[in-house]
Amino acid sequence: MARIRIGISGWRYPPWRGVFYPKELVQRDELHYASRRFPTVELNGSFYSLQTPQSYARWREQTPRGFVFAIKAPRFITHVRRLRDIDAPLANFFASGVFELREKFGPVLWQFPANFKYDHDVFARFFERLPRDTEGALQLARRRDYRMKGRARLAIDRNRRLRHAVEVRNPGFLEASFVSLLREHGIALVVADTAGRWPYVEEVTASFLYLRLHGDKELYASGYSDAALERWATRIRAWHAGSQPRDAARVPDAPPPRRQARDVYCYFDNDAKVRAPFDAGKLIEKVSSG
Repeated sequence: MARIRIGISGWRYPPWRGVFYPKELVQRDELHYASRRFPTVELNGSFYSLQTPQSYARWREQTPRGFVFAIKAPRFITHVRRLRDIDAPLANFFASGVFELREKFGPVLWQFPANFKYDHDVFARFFERLPRDTEGALQLARRRDYRMKGRARLAIDRNRRLRHAVEVRNPGFLEASFVSLLREHGIALVVADTAGRWPYVEEVTASFLYLRLHGDKELYASGYSDAALERWATRIRAWHAGSQPRDAARVPDAPPPRRQARDVYCYFDNDAKVRAPFDAGKLIEKVSSG
């Protein structure tokens, strides 16, 4: 059954303390608190550095049954190596402890910088390397390099499907061949609201939707009005039901997606002024009441 999951990008922000989090709440309990208010959180510390098996296991234990993490893949792969010579970095990422999330291992987000231009062959090779389940990810993880000695997790509890989503910020990606490539591999193209700073597109390319709401007026800072949240709720319900908004921002010449019910993951990343958790809570209410 397709589900809608709405949450926040990250959870450890000092300005949230005493505003979203109760004043008396200790830092180590913040994930426990947030995970009782949202069904999903985007784990973004993994973007900046490899995390540890102990951390992933602790996060799994702190969250309730049915909770799901999205995992932001390392910028070392997307921003530093820029998808070149990434066999060892990919193996290291999947060896770093992500399997400790078990049933809470959700989609993997691959974000690319604005100066990364579209190259069909580069992305075709990259998508072919991405594992589609945890058994495939385990085989890849076993090829980790020496830097992972003593800090790897090379076991899975059972085989599980893996999903991947791609967030692009260069307008060169907005062409039909990229949409076709994503659909061929079942990879979602992130719907990213970035206050007009980067291209906006709503192409459905996988069996799920992945939304990142960075702010509609001011990047990472502005909150969403009641009308804006109502608009997002309407769009999410349409995608979830298998259709799409009539005014969807589409790539020219890309064929329409086939109709099917879809999971939707939506994360608020407008955290600078403590708007993300409150906007996420309001959007959950609007989607549920629609």
